[in-house]
Amino acid sequence: MDHQHGDPSRLRISDADRHKVADVLRDAAADGRIDLDELEERLEATYAAKVYADLVPITLDLPGPHLPAPQTFGGIPATAAPGGVPLPVHTSSFALMSSVDRKGVWRVPDQLTAFAVMGAVTLDLRQAVFTAQETVIYAHTLMGSVDIHVNAGTQVIVEGHGVMGAYEQGRDRVQPEIGLQSPTIRVKGLALMGAVTVTRKRMPGEPRNLRKKPGR
Repeated sequence: MDHQHGDPSRLRISDADRHKVADVLRDAAADGRIDLDELEERLEATYAAKVYADLVPITLDLPGPHLPAPQTFGGIPATAAPGGVPLPVHTSSFALMSSVDRKGVWRVPDQLTAFAVMGAVTLDLRQAVFTAQETVIYAHTLMGSVDIHVNAGTQVIVEGHGVMGAYEQGRDRVQPEIGLQSPTIRVKGLALMGAVTVTRKRMPGEPRNLRKKPGR
């Protein structure tokens, strides 16, 4: 047993951990990603799991990325920047013992996936062009991190689960400025011995004193 002491994936899991993974599976079934037979099989495997490593293959393929048809949101072209230069689009970001950084002006589909295994994925959405009113990000991590940065005018809904990890919205670095036309980011997934964090930050290059504090 001594060879397992330095490997956190071999630690025993609790019933609460199993319940969190079960919630992810039920969400996937509700979205139509797995059928009822698969849901039953995976739930059975979840509640039979003994250590954290047993949970990894159960949700590893959820979800599969899909590229939506080109569209517009808020009158902004979804496929090109000013001047007609095509915008890059990223439907998935995977980091295995490495790092992936998406930033600048890029096109965000209505669904995308981020998965970090002992690595780090950063999705900077502050200058991104959204193609839908609501964007769903499926963010998963195993002993790694997924950091999502949004600007003041983006609505954030965090619905993921942390198992011996954190799945949360961090402290805002700027005051929210949410309106009726604000895009919504909905973040789902599982953080297994890792962290998924959404942070509202200033726009790149924006001075600290540009936004006034409430009441001034």
